[in-house]
Amino acid sequence: METITAVHRNHFGDIISFVTSGGRVISYRKALYEAENGHIQGVQTTLDTDGNMALMPEPDQSFDQYPNLF
Repeated sequence: METITAVHRNHFGDIISFVTSGGRVISYRKALYEAENGHIQGVQTTLDTDGNMALMPEPDQSFDQYPNLF
């Protein structure tokens, strides 16, 4: 099972894609789908304040701790 190893943010600071332990670069939407289906470990899906699905790292972690893709 893969894990998230890095993130790619847009110029607003929003995460737009992830790098997996398998070396794949996947979109945020693809990462949501794979996390929901149990293909990526270390993250969980949740509803944000606007009611949209969002990815959250495991407790006591933050995506700010992940290196940037570029």
